[in-house]
Amino acid sequence: MLDIERLRLPPAYQAVSLELQRRILSGALKPGEALPSETELAERFGVNRSTVREGIRQLESEGLVRRESRKRLLVAVPSTTDLAQRHTRNLVMHEVTFRELWDVANVLEPLAAELAAVNLSEGDLKALGENIKQTAAEIQRGESPGELDLEFHNMISAGAGNRALLLAREPIGLLLYPAFELIRPDLPQAAGRLLEAHKKIYAALKRRDAEGARTWSAKHIADLRRGWELLKRDFDTKVSPPG
Repeated sequence: MLDIERLRLPPAYQAVSLELQRRILSGALKPGEALPSETELAERFGVNRSTVREGIRQLESEGLVRRESRKRLLVAVPSTTDLAQRHTRNLVMHEVTFRELWDVANVLEPLAAELAAVNLSEGDLKALGENIKQTAAEIQRGESPGELDLEFHNMISAGAGNRALLLAREPIGLLLYPAFELIRPDLPQAAGRLLEAHKKIYAALKRRDAEGARTWSAKHIADLRRGWELLKRDFDTKVSPPG
């Protein structure tokens, strides 16, 4: 007798969600466009309104639709921050290590700096300069510049003009740069070295020196690894969620 396993069909609400997602990703439904009403969708899909509502709720959680009012739903583009936080959770759940994050950052950070040297606007450069002033003030007060460090690198990534790079890099940065907080208390020179590297990167960006920006960014990320090594921390430590 032929051995046939029972079919595992997805729940109806998932089928609704997947079909709407397919239409959004294909461009049939465009960002800012209103979805049909729940009643109309239920009629088109041949399901009840509660099924449609559950499918839409799934799309909302993924940032693909947003509510303009109680009844009006619009197609949306998930923000890079929302996507980064989601990918960060995935990295933590997959037990990614410091070594794995650093290996990727060692490629992405210099690339971001190189591209930023060409694409940063004057407004971006001004914001980076202000970030460096704030970083120097925090260090002078004996406070940690960790949040400003993350902001500095995020601004460079955002100004690089490459959305694929931005989406790939931000989750790595959210998990990797808090490592600075782990080594700073035991390495008094760490904050000063961080500030000096930021100044060198900024100077290269201001000169539109792509090679210089790449070189100093590579030195900066190597310095983070060196601090980890000096304190004899395990490179295969699993990363923790930020915050």
